[in-house]
Amino acid sequence: MPWFRKEKQRIEAPKEKHIQTEGLWVKCDGCKQTLWKKDLEASLFCCPKCNFHFKMGARERLDMFFDSGHYLEHDAGLCSSDPLEFIDTKAYRDRLKKAERELGVKDALITGEGMLDGKPLMMCAMEFRFIGGSMGGVVGEKIARAIDRCVEKKLPLVIVSCSGGARMMEGAISLMQLAKISAALARFDEVRKPYISILTDPTTGGVTASFAMLGDLNIAEPGALIGFAGPRVIEQTIRQKLPEGFQRAEFLLAHGMLDAVVPRWEQKAYVSRALGFLGA
Repeated sequence: MPWFRKEKQRIEAPKEKHIQTEGLWVKCDGCKQTLWKKDLEASLFCCPKCNFHFKMGARERLDMFFDSGHYLEHDAGLCSSDPLEFIDTKAYRDRLKKAERELGVKDALITGEGMLDGKPLMMCAMEFRFIGGSMGGVVGEKIARAIDRCVEKKLPLVIVSCSGGARMMEGAISLMQLAKISAALARFDEVRKPYISILTDPTTGGVTASFAMLGDLNIAEPGALIGFAGPRVIEQTIRQKLPEGFQRAEFLLAHGMLDAVVPRWEQKAYVSRALGFLGA
């Protein structure tokens, strides 16, 4: 009889649910706590538990300063021509293409013109993820052009530095940018408009040795590493143990190398007040 028969039915295993968690959590280098990435972004990439300042992208930096995040980007199409055809473990040209593909920028600096609390402003922000924020011919040219626009339009200037220094792949061309930008800032000084330099972690090498320390007002983020040569190189040279916190922002402030150490969430208001005070 039909009800007496046992039909063979295939037993299907329940479908596994895969939840994507990679990249959603970040470990704080300060307090070692695990942080939800969305919470970190909401706090301007500062740890809500210990206030450790994570590195911040150039576009996020401009969005933070300009009113409603609106600004006009200048010289976005400038890119390096690989003048030395440099090759180390990888061709320099390939490094540039990879960085551009991943970050959507052609070099390690973005220039924007907009309003900060209703005040017109020219601002340059460095992108550390683009070959360590290193300064080559394009970075130098973008800053020089930004300064020229400030001279022409009588605008104040803010540069946010985050760099490992001059770009070795461009040799002497990268070193020439130190003198080039310094000379442009000397011309800008005649306009009597303020230049505010913001140093973040890290600001080292040729960037520190040039425009990063030439501001009318030099401010830094808490805990930022700022210097020319690294601590290990200095210790080997002078054969002495360096003091605790050497080359950190607080150490430089205590020894007269900086004007202020300003947390990230206070920087926009601080720069706005400073521009007013300096006559912008």
